[in-house]
Amino acid sequence: MPRIFAYIVHKAGVLDDSAAELLAAAGRIDAAQSPTAVATGWGTELDAACEALRSSYAEIWKIAHEALAYPNAELVRKALLNVVPKGSILLVPHNHFGVDLSPGLSVNMNAAFVPDVLDIEGVTGTALKLVRQEFGGQVSAHVRCDISSGSVINIRPGAFKPVDSVQVAGQISEMPAGNLGGAKRRYLETVVAETGDVDITKHQILVSIGRGIQEKENVAIAQELADALGGAVSCSRPVVDAKWLEKSRQVGSSGQTVKPKVYLACGISGSFQHLAGIKGNPFIVAINKNPKAPIFRVADVGIVDDILEFMPEMTNRVKELQHA
Repeated sequence: MPRIFAYIVHKAGVLDDSAAELLAAAGRIDAAQSPTAVATGWGTELDAACEALRSSYAEIWKIAHEALAYPNAELVRKALLNVVPKGSILLVPHNHFGVDLSPGLSVNMNAAFVPDVLDIEGVTGTALKLVRQEFGGQVSAHVRCDISSGSVINIRPGAFKPVDSVQVAGQISEMPAGNLGGAKRRYLETVVAETGDVDITKHQILVSIGRGIQEKENVAIAQELADALGGAVSCSRPVVDAKWLEKSRQVGSSGQTVKPKVYLACGISGSFQHLAGIKGNPFIVAINKNPKAPIFRVADVGIVDDILEFMPEMTNRVKELQHA
């Protein structure tokens, strides 16, 4: 079995939820192997992230370089190629950065590349059996990845629930960044999404609506449920594109990142772009007419129903319980 590495995403010294999810995914590939975490960055933020990894990863490779202070995929790719042995399995979160990083990395490693993986079925010989979705989540593709020459695998955020692991005292090793010169792009600035009249990042309960809400007038149905639960209404990108809600209400990689305790996904298919904005492992309740919607794979509770019928019923039931 090839050696398994996990590329760790962190911000301001705080680990992304994907750090624990990649550990769970690695266990599905080889339960007997302890994967090696690889973190890039600079300064105290990188130090803090590596220190946080010590409780779950037995070995952490720290690649520190001032040019890596902002995660430029072009530079991170060079740094990883300098330290990750060819023939290895590298797990990367399937977010915007991972999509930028991984294809070129696999080419340079002469390794197979499988994006947006949401399940791992095991290994037979040199074939790693994976499940990914195609055609907007309408088809689950079962693929065999030849790992004899290594592979780069992008793991969909939220697809693998973190497991309770034995506390370890991981060893941090300083690794050389190598020559990072000659970059064709550079970091300019970060544009923070507008908060708007309602800051969905501050709410513990979110009633999030997608294309299934059908029309702007039906947003009021979701708002009534959110009011009954003491939460707020958020949405997926199609709702913003249709101008039914403002951009500040959007959850996802091109919207807000939220960490609620409870997340109701109403009429939302569950694309990786949307799931990338949900952090903190909330309790997810998915309501969708399509029983094959990808959102059901990450939901704690799945309900196959029309949201326009279900949400009013749930609102009435919540109000009855409150006045009981």
